[in-house]
Amino acid sequence: MTVRMALAELARQVPPESTQQAVGYPSLFLLVFLGSLVPVVPTGAVVSSAAVVAVHQTDPFALLVVFGVASFGAFLGDIALYWLGQRGVRSRNGSRWLERLRDRAAPERLAQAQAKLDEHGVAVLVLSRLMPAGRIPVMLACLLSRMPMRRFIRGGIPACLAWSATYQLIGILGGSLFARPWEGVATAVGLTVLISAGPAVWRRVRHR
Repeated sequence: MTVRMALAELARQVPPESTQQAVGYPSLFLLVFLGSLVPVVPTGAVVSSAAVVAVHQTDPFALLVVFGVASFGAFLGDIALYWLGQRGVRSRNGSRWLERLRDRAAPERLAQAQAKLDEHGVAVLVLSRLMPAGRIPVMLACLLSRMPMRRFIRGGIPACLAWSATYQLIGILGGSLFARPWEGVATAVGLTVLISAGPAVWRRVRHR
């Protein structure tokens, strides 16, 4: 048997799910990490979509792996962004990362975050992860109050776990309602977009 024939036989023996997992889990981690570090990627939709795919797999631990990978990616992204922000706070000239955080946090949202931080401490980090557009103002409030990294980590761990579990439940719901994965993904993405954009749209309508 030639090497090519042996590789072909091995490829036929590898389940398609193993290939999907080998590619999907690293991609999930990378997207969530980058989305936490640079708040552009809709990480909630990514986690929900991954949960939909996991629901339709035969691997009983697929959902648990998605939860762990998403939580770890979000946690590392938050820690990296906070570390970069700390460098800006300590520098006389600031930094572009700190300025980006300032640009993404409206003054009134920052004032609310600072008040909640003074009242509830690191527990507000959990709520900030679950509230649409709440993470950046709270993180900036932590930076301006010069919260130590160790204390930020204590609040960041349960925050990322709660965030990952919430969006994974949305994906499980979408995956359970439909037999075809793409239908569940479309439903999960629609729900996450509605959750993320709904409060901002409501504030604009009320303001007008």
